Amino acid sequence: MGKFLKQGKVCLVLQGRYAGRKAVIVKNYDEGTSTRPYPHAIVAGVEKYPLKVTKSMSQKKIAKRSKVKPFIKVVNYNHIMPTRYNLDIDMKATLTAETFKEAPQRYAAKKAIKTLFEERYNSGKNRWFFQKLRF
Repeated sequence: MGKFLKQGKVCLVLQGRYAGRKAVIVKNYDEGTSTRPYPHAIVAGVEKYPLKVTKSMSQKKIAKRSKVKPFIKVVNYNHIMPTRYNLDIDMKATLTAETFKEAPQRYAAKKAIKTLFEERYNSGKNRWFFQKLRF
């Protein structure tokens, strides 16, 4: 069987704090590593989705409601469900395995991903990624 969990693949997190949230695979480890001897992936996803905006709202209110709160996580393949969709945001330089070692690195990575996600949302591309999953 071919490898289909590749960089840019959109998936759903199934277990844990971010269960039911959409995420995108940044880096995958099919064979595992010495510290994590199981297949896993580094994912970046949307913890808090942007809220609905209408025409009558002020620019200030629209800006406030258009914020995206991201999360970053190392997830076992068993705990993610891949979708058929891909997202072409390059986050490889921002997120690496070393990012998760210390808290300040994680905060910096989250801020960088927040700007990438908000840029993409405000440009109007991939709107489906930034909508809450209803099930």
